[in-house]
Amino acid sequence: MRGPGAPKDPENRRAFFYVIRDKEIFGAKQPDGQAVQFLYEDMGRLENSARVTGNITDEEMLALLRDTEGFRKLVHSIGVSVETENPGQEVTFIFQMYGKEDRLGGGTQICGRLRGDGAEMRLKLEEIQWSADDKEPGQILFVFDQSELMATASVRFYLHEGFQAPEISEESEVDFHSQDYQNMIRRSLMHMGDTGRVRQAIGRAQSGEEVTIAYIGGSITQGAGAVPINSECYVFKSYQNFAKRFGRGGNVRFIKAGVGGTPSELGMIRFERDVLRDGRETPDIVIVEFAVNDEGDETQGNCYESLVRKILTLPGSPAVVLLFSVFADDWNLQERLKVVGERYRLPMISVRDAVTPQFLLKPGEGRVLSKNQFFYDMFHPTNVGHTIMADCLTYFFEQAAGNKSAKEAFLKDGLPAPVIGADFEQVRLMDRKEMPDAVRVSCGGFSDTDENLQAVEMDGELECTPQFPYNWMHGAGEEAAPFEMEITCKALLLIFKDSGEVKAGRADVFVDGERKLTADPHVNGWIHCNAVILFQEEEAKRHTIRVQMAAGDERKEFTILGFGYV
Repeated sequence: MRGPGAPKDPENRRAFFYVIRDKEIFGAKQPDGQAVQFLYEDMGRLENSARVTGNITDEEMLALLRDTEGFRKLVHSIGVSVETENPGQEVTFIFQMYGKEDRLGGGTQICGRLRGDGAEMRLKLEEIQWSADDKEPGQILFVFDQSELMATASVRFYLHEGFQAPEISEESEVDFHSQDYQNMIRRSLMHMGDTGRVRQAIGRAQSGEEVTIAYIGGSITQGAGAVPINSECYVFKSYQNFAKRFGRGGNVRFIKAGVGGTPSELGMIRFERDVLRDGRETPDIVIVEFAVNDEGDETQGNCYESLVRKILTLPGSPAVVLLFSVFADDWNLQERLKVVGERYRLPMISVRDAVTPQFLLKPGEGRVLSKNQFFYDMFHPTNVGHTIMADCLTYFFEQAAGNKSAKEAFLKDGLPAPVIGADFEQVRLMDRKEMPDAVRVSCGGFSDTDENLQAVEMDGELECTPQFPYNWMHGAGEEAAPFEMEITCKALLLIFKDSGEVKAGRADVFVDGERKLTADPHVNGWIHCNAVILFQEEEAKRHTIRVQMAAGDERKEFTILGFGYV
């Protein structure tokens, strides 16, 4: 199902450009019962959509999209069209501005109700009552009357007089069977590595033994951009391809453990919980996808290599495959991380190497698809993009199955010395549920349990699982008594909740009486899990940790989600 290539009832010939063009949307059921598709437009996403989807190159126009004031100077009206299987189905469109003081609740909401027949609804900005708290374009929401319905949507910005937009480029359907497509997929195999462990897993699957493929990573592994997220994501598609090619009678299973906005700094801590399921699971193959999430890794790769070594040394000797996804600006961290793959002779698959060269080509010159067709937004793939990622993995597995020169003896005598570092190879999660006997905790004012948490779709589920439910929360209006903990370890990470809510406050964190940092939940501006290193030492020592609300925020909320300790 595809949306219309142009509006059916445009107003005159006012210049416009797309920010969403023929994108699949899905009414995912929310905790409050609503069915919503969220499309986030902050953090440069709207500007990127104008570049990629609207072909805007004028830097002054792009700059105007960064805040509400500039947005209103540029945009005259918003055109929205939605096409559903039932043309009579109605959908509510909301374009929410984020606020200066109240990020999520203080900004203007531009709303409209439209039918799913593909006809355009126009919302004129001059008719909107704007809020004094408006800061920036924040998010677009499509709200369905019923959950789990699919549609195709387009959003166009019509411009004020004096602004021009380029012509709309044509996009042909992606030919998944063409030679150009096959050539693109082949480019993804960045490093074959030692395929011994992979071939062993394939052999077990072919013989009818139960085989489990696990995937750990960020939002792309969670399935962001896939519609619906559980069945159109690269994880599910690549698992299906593997099971169809190598499995026998439903003996191949998969684990999906992607958490949006989180790096390997958190992935290494939650690995036992989310992949091994606290000892209940023994994966045969683990796909590691953090190449676009680790820019903020404080260790510059130590956490990533620690995670890889943690997996390689598991009793079942699983295979590890490194997957390097890509952002719409053609960026990832594969140059930093590939040394890890080279050190342990791991297979490495680069989506960047596959797709970015062909983006520079014109139709008819070998271009398979446009950036708009691959990217749902500046960070995440579309359904087509997820299919390409799955096909890259499938191509590798096919090559590995036929690789008769695999050196299966490698790593059997132990791992080589780390190339970046492995200081966190033995890191473990600690929260209210999992706490060593020698640890002493006094909750103080952090005695509540936060239930408003980041939640993600695990495995093949549409229903979300809350992250770090066994937490310590300082509730709004609570006494300011600090959280205190005594622990013996040589490294400690704090995991705290990020939030864009006004009632969230900052907390000062002390180690042995010395202030190490002030944890500010507003830096990222949305609910997710944030891991930071408190200390990293050569030997384990007894330490006292104190977390207390920062001056001025004594009666606000702050949530300690847990700790990672070595």
